[in-house]
Amino acid sequence: MEKRKNCSINCSVKQCAHNMESENFCTLESINVGTHEPDPKVPECVDCNSFTKRS
Repeated sequence: MEKRKNCSINCSVKQCAHNMESENFCTLESINVGTHEPDPKVPECVDCNSFTKRS
């Protein structure tokens, strides 16, 4: 199945299996965003829970 970029989800994480390698876009239809902090206050507290390490 060919991966297609989702122009609504920008992504520069090249280590993610869902990253469109040729462009800074995600290939998923949607993503799940979460946090690892009880009270997030800065962007570093937020995570893309859809991340899958590229093999």
